[in-house]
Amino acid sequence: MTDLLENPRAGRVKAVAALTKKDVRAETGLFLLEGPQAVREALEYRPELLRELYVTPTAAERYGLADTQVDTWFVTEQVLDAMADTVTPQGVVAVCEQFPTSVRQVFPDRASQEAPDASASDGALPGLVAILEEVRDPGNAGTIIRAADSAGADAVVLTGRSVDPYNPKVVRSTTGSLFHVPVSVGVGLADTIERAKSLGYTVLAADVSGDDLPDVRAEGLLDGPTVWVFGNEARGLTSEDLAMVDRAVKVPIYGRAESMNLATAASVCLYESAFAQRSV
Repeated sequence: MTDLLENPRAGRVKAVAALTKKDVRAETGLFLLEGPQAVREALEYRPELLRELYVTPTAAERYGLADTQVDTWFVTEQVLDAMADTVTPQGVVAVCEQFPTSVRQVFPDRASQEAPDASASDGALPGLVAILEEVRDPGNAGTIIRAADSAGADAVVLTGRSVDPYNPKVVRSTTGSLFHVPVSVGVGLADTIERAKSLGYTVLAADVSGDDLPDVRAEGLLDGPTVWVFGNEARGLTSEDLAMVDRAVKVPIYGRAESMNLATAASVCLYESAFAQRSV
């Protein structure tokens, strides 16, 4: 533990604050982690990725962060405010290494990996993966990653047209799930779908033009290895995107709501798959 860092204009403080910018994150391979819950998840699941921890003395005592194996600095509230992306930080900020998963690990080449088997005798569940195509809202992206983690998904893939998963708002919205589920970034939708299909996945697109989700589940289409594709919040998926998938599916609205938030709809789709796979 070093002496108290008190100068909000210090070079170290500015370097941490700069991680709110995408170009700086891309150049350094680092990202900003805020809040005690996210830091605890990182310490438990991926401690080797934590580079630096900045914490106020009060927060260090409150959250038990005074004695970690990470390079830790005590800071004033003013310094923490200067580093953090949030308006009211909770006394804890960390610098973490980015750790994207290759799409080849999510969907290995056919020569090195047999197709997922829904009837595997070892009791393993079929695969479940979410693909985000041109999802731009950080809150939506982070919530979908969290929902995928909750539903037991194997991975989340963000195409190159989607928001950076290391955006501070995305990271916060995952509430630590970023450290639980593999996340692949920067890939193309067509290549990813082709890889998934070659391994035996059924590829479904969440789209208002599709068939009702309960009917699709009743057909047994959710029982096996499944990939869900979720599109842009305003425009959805293009006709070209939909032509690549096996089926378009919609979450029916039984009330008077005009539409459903993307992250909410994605959560429903992912959990329907999780329920179906566990009932087989």
